[in-house]
Amino acid sequence: MFEKPQAEHNWLEPLVGEWQTETECQMGPGEPTHTSTGVTTCRSLEGMWYLLEGSGEEPEGGRWSTLMTLGYDPVKSCYTGTFVGSMMTYLWQYQNGVITAGKKLTLEAEGPKFGSEGMTSYKDAIELVDDSHWILTSEILTDDGTWLQIMTSHNRRKT
Repeated sequence: MFEKPQAEHNWLEPLVGEWQTETECQMGPGEPTHTSTGVTTCRSLEGMWYLLEGSGEEPEGGRWSTLMTLGYDPVKSCYTGTFVGSMMTYLWQYQNGVITAGKKLTLEAEGPKFGSEGMTSYKDAIELVDDSHWILTSEILTDDGTWLQIMTSHNRRKT
């Protein structure tokens, strides 16, 4: 039962630390862009799972908190995890996560459509820019079959 981290888990290690976060988010075509700032702290559970806990404030005064878990599933040969946020009731489950070009982890999820009924596909990606900067983006599959980027979060190392 006591499994050991795989080499793939090491890809997540650079996320460990405290980060200053600047986020822009738009919940669909024609929707206003919201900006917020905050902090994200990432810690490791013995190299097996990585927990990224974020919190911050929008300029309009709303507070937010998030928790993302990331790990690698050697049975399925992919990265996996979850995401929850204080601004929504849905538990996001990541699957089929793959690394491209050694610097970008793309995770798939299914979730509710914003502003309408039903579910759709999402892609969240973590791109390691360098040791002191990484970017989290989120895309939604629109009704016309195109991908629309709805969120960009720049994370810069504090410690």
